[in-house]
Amino acid sequence: MVVSLNDTYKNEIVGEMMKRFGYKNVNMVPKLSKIILNSGISTKRERDVLTEALNTLTTITGQKAVATKARKSCAGFKIREGQAIGAKVTLRNDMMFDFMTRLIHTALPRVRDFRGIKKNGFDGFGNYTMGVSDQSIFTELDLDKIKYQIGMNISFVTTAKTDEEGRALLELFGMPFEK
Repeated sequence: MVVSLNDTYKNEIVGEMMKRFGYKNVNMVPKLSKIILNSGISTKRERDVLTEALNTLTTITGQKAVATKARKSCAGFKIREGQAIGAKVTLRNDMMFDFMTRLIHTALPRVRDFRGIKKNGFDGFGNYTMGVSDQSIFTELDLDKIKYQIGMNISFVTTAKTDEEGRALLELFGMPFEK
């Protein structure tokens, strides 16, 4: 029987966090609220790359990706207002825990010379962002059909107040941070 990360959170992580940080109430324990995958595209061959980015994120997450559009024009980057400049997916609940399990156990170990993810991706409020330079680490993708290398940012949004709490929460979930 496979135990989901949601069950692990309820049964093990909450108790460990209460012990480690001295929370008096179960509701004070930080939670993982959402995971956001975001991929920006360059302006050359825009339509093909955008379509591939949308398809890639949809395949990886199992949830339909949405195109992101520029809020205002920027002549230096040759971007016009309303122009599609990327793709994103926001995962919550079971989809979030399923993706996190696949990321930790199958995708990250496929990274060449992997020694753990860097600890400097925290934002000061317990949220963590990491970058993936190539989508080929995900086993869901058929590598023969990939035309463009698409990188992405993966953001783990928590309800933690500090980076220390957020790091402890993600470590208990099994995120392989550098030693």
